[in-house]
Amino acid sequence: MLDRFFNESLNTRTVSAFTPHVDACETEKGFELELALPGIRKDDISIDFQEGKLTISGERKLERKEDNRRYHMIETQYGSFSRTFYLPDNVNPDQIKANLVDGILHVSVPKDEQKTLKRQIKIGSDATETKPAQKQKRVAEASENGSAVTA
Repeated sequence: MLDRFFNESLNTRTVSAFTPHVDACETEKGFELELALPGIRKDDISIDFQEGKLTISGERKLERKEDNRRYHMIETQYGSFSRTFYLPDNVNPDQIKANLVDGILHVSVPKDEQKTLKRQIKIGSDATETKPAQKQKRVAEASENGSAVTA
């Protein structure tokens, strides 16, 4: 009966994919992601950023040592994984950094300060819009004639 329990437990587990646990937060300066990836080498992880999507993918390979072991239970998830995070337009993709420490992948996505600054937009009127264009026209005409222009 015990063999049957362990064998059924082994046979019901799939070894094709898993979903790593993620902690994600936003700070004043950017976004921070932490993915639990124990047992995965950094060479088996890929991080891509395209069109506002940060995709982290990789694979944890099942390496069984057959030194007279008979597994009764395997609860560790193996296989390929892919997680995609949709980020706002105010991030700086050129400054994304990642490191893997003790099985935790830390990804830092800083905000672009130029995109987060508040700007006041002045509203013009038709009269103010035509004056600079008229001045440019007079400057161009004066330079052709070789004379000076005053405002």
